[in-house]
Amino acid sequence: MTARLRSRSLRTRLLVFITVVLVCVCAAMALTTVFAQRAYLLGNLDDRVGDAAERGVGGAALHPELTRDLTFLNETGQPAGMLAARLDAEGNILSAAVVGQDTPPHSLTTAQTTALKGITPDGSTHTRTLPGLGTYRVTALDASGIRVLAGLPMDDVLDTIGGLVEVEIGVAAVGLTVAGCVCAVVIRRQLRPLGRVAATAVEVSHAPLGRGQVTGLTRVPERDTDSGSEAGQVGAALNRMIDHVEASLAERQRSEEQVRRSEERMRRFLADASHELRTPLASIAGYAELMNRGTDRIEPGLAWRRVNAESARMRSLVEDLLLLARLDEGRPLQPSEVDMAALVAEAVWDARAAGAGHQWQLELALDEPVLVLGDETRLHQVVANLLANARIHTPPGTTVTATVEATPASCVIRVRDDGPGIPADLLPTVFERFTRADTSRTRAGVLEGGSGLGLAIVSAITTAHGGHIDVQSAPGRTEFTIALPATRLPAADPADAAARPRPASV
Repeated sequence: MTARLRSRSLRTRLLVFITVVLVCVCAAMALTTVFAQRAYLLGNLDDRVGDAAERGVGGAALHPELTRDLTFLNETGQPAGMLAARLDAEGNILSAAVVGQDTPPHSLTTAQTTALKGITPDGSTHTRTLPGLGTYRVTALDASGIRVLAGLPMDDVLDTIGGLVEVEIGVAAVGLTVAGCVCAVVIRRQLRPLGRVAATAVEVSHAPLGRGQVTGLTRVPERDTDSGSEAGQVGAALNRMIDHVEASLAERQRSEEQVRRSEERMRRFLADASHELRTPLASIAGYAELMNRGTDRIEPGLAWRRVNAESARMRSLVEDLLLLARLDEGRPLQPSEVDMAALVAEAVWDARAAGAGHQWQLELALDEPVLVLGDETRLHQVVANLLANARIHTPPGTTVTATVEATPASCVIRVRDDGPGIPADLLPTVFERFTRADTSRTRAGVLEGGSGLGLAIVSAITTAHGGHIDVQSAPGRTEFTIALPATRLPAADPADAAARPRPASV
């Protein structure tokens, strides 16, 4: 409603302005025409008055001794309404008469004669109003002492000018009306896009920008964004502003969502950490209480072994949490050139010693040593955690294969097993902290299965080294893939490459 009122107000102001301009233009043209026509008609009348005065002087010159003679008015061809007078040396009127319509000339009255006083015989023209006769254009001439005054009525000139003014007023009124209507239609049509732009702006201003999901804000129609017009430029600018506002709000909402999720993860992390720490603490407290009571229900050696085991478990959990905290803070690692083939081979030998019931294989698809710039201890922990994850969550007899491959830009490590696979509902969160598989998939139960931080540590260490990790799982095949940026390798000797062993099993 406000946009409509503003648009209407703008149209009204433009229409008033254009109307005023048109009125001024028409008035200037009318005045110019009237004054030009009046000057032309008066000039023509003055010429006729001068001719009449000259004829009067010529007629009076025939009888110079007759100072009051006006017989020349009786000559044929004198126009009706023409007046003439004889003047003395002081300019006083001696006699004056006017030619009637189809009647002989008759003398002027005293009042009419008085209106003609003060006209000097110098040939200049004057305008005088005579009672009962109207307005006249008069002049007086002096030829060798013969002074004659002549005049012609201005009624025709005044009527012509008056008619011209009336015609121009009528034409101007009609023209202004038509022009006003045309301007109103044109202005309304030209401002219609601006009205739609204003309506769009009002609709956007009513959107709940401060809350909720802000998408799909109204845009100015494409037809109203033509850069060839001012209204189109405004519409295009408004659309760009709306795009910017929508993008900013979406970014703010994403940030708020990330903060909310981060807070949820932190709360869940603290709750899980508290739970994980509470279990070994409860066990330690229970065994300590039994030993303090000196009961025969448990051997002291067994109690101390359980206390030591729970203490080790709690220490491992705290160390894992501290490691994740350091990685989250972005603390620098201790980089050095690490031979990943040797590191993976060592980790496989360690896993074989810990899980003799599994089949362990190592494949090195390399033509030359592959070096990675990183923290050797942490990278070894990554591979060891992946191998331990495969050992813990697969049954005996499962084949676990570790592969090292080299590409021009990265070192790729794969850990593959042919176990039962990761449940589909667990796969999206497998790298989150305190994520555990069902005990049905855990060979040795929850205590043996760990705290659920192993894969989270793998992901955090890999990210800290500038790499990425991925997992694909299906029944019978689970494969973790790690890609780490490799350092520039020295050119290999063809003889060494030919002599280097190919994929091997351990």
